[in-house]
Amino acid sequence: MSFYDAVIDGMQNAESKPGWKKGIYPDEKFLKGAIERQELLIGILDGVITGAMVANHECADGYETIEWKTGAGPQEVTVIHALGVPPEHQGKGLAGEMVNEVIRRACIGRQKAIRLDVLAANVSAQRFYLSRGFEYCGTVKLFYEDTGLTEFLLYEYIL
Repeated sequence: MSFYDAVIDGMQNAESKPGWKKGIYPDEKFLKGAIERQELLIGILDGVITGAMVANHECADGYETIEWKTGAGPQEVTVIHALGVPPEHQGKGLAGEMVNEVIRRACIGRQKAIRLDVLAANVSAQRFYLSRGFEYCGTVKLFYEDTGLTEFLLYEYIL
């Protein structure tokens, strides 16, 4: 929790924000569940946690309304959640390495695709995922506790 709280604090004045709120998302229940299911991945540099994210098969209601490039079912798709790197560690390629690890694991698990959503206002995250080979698939309104009903852009990386 302290890692994500620090990311939220550090991003307060950023041009593009993830939209997260302390105690709401990512929250302790979400992270504990991810740890128990071995879905939480962390990046460590010089003994310091410099990145974190969750990768699983769960997606928000609304993903089913998108015409995805692959016709993969829920268990054939890895979904990335809450990828965060604090501002002092951004620009070092850490988020890219974390995404590469998800791609590697998804290939081993014979997944067909990786999917994710990005807050419509988070332009830097949109550029990042496009630069990593993700394809824009559509925009939908999704409900999350931290953002309410808000527009998100959905992306897919075909394996």
